[in-house]
Amino acid sequence: MFQKPASADHPIFDLLARRWSTRAFAERSVDRESLASLFEAARWAPSSGNGQPWSYLVATKDNAAEHQRMASILTPGNVWAHKAPVLAISVATLHRADKPNRTALHDLGLANENLVIQAISMGLAVHMMAGFHVDMARELFDIPANHDPHAMMAIGYPGDPESLPEDLRAKDLAPRQRKPIREFVFSGKFGQAAGLE
Repeated sequence: MFQKPASADHPIFDLLARRWSTRAFAERSVDRESLASLFEAARWAPSSGNGQPWSYLVATKDNAAEHQRMASILTPGNVWAHKAPVLAISVATLHRADKPNRTALHDLGLANENLVIQAISMGLAVHMMAGFHVDMARELFDIPANHDPHAMMAIGYPGDPESLPEDLRAKDLAPRQRKPIREFVFSGKFGQAAGLE
């Protein structure tokens, strides 16, 4: 299995180092028990006031028509995701007790990351995607107005990057890059490096 661990400047948890967003998925289904574990991990994410403002729509290739229906909302740049055995949409509940929930997207992100780290621990891969038609998702899946279909994800077992078209293969094989800590961790005022590098 092709791996691309992070070249971290400081020690980090192994599962975090191993997490990366492949576009190559093996032609292997994900069983229901494994999927349930992913959403159980999301279930136990922290949230403001324990509001748990997340929901998920999921489609597997076990139901080809439903999988294709979800795949139909992807933008052309994410056509590779059609091969993933599982597609899902994460949805944020934007209001709590009839008031705007300012932390809804933050909390949804925490739930998504719980799901992703659980997946890595099980040998699965998750690729998060913003490239989908939100309005189409709302219509096809009857998503209420006070809910935000925020991100899609492709879930499955990692495949061989050599199976990808040349442009995507190059992206999957390219070294991982991140901004250094000094560019995003500040002290005293915004933009002033905290000196943790």
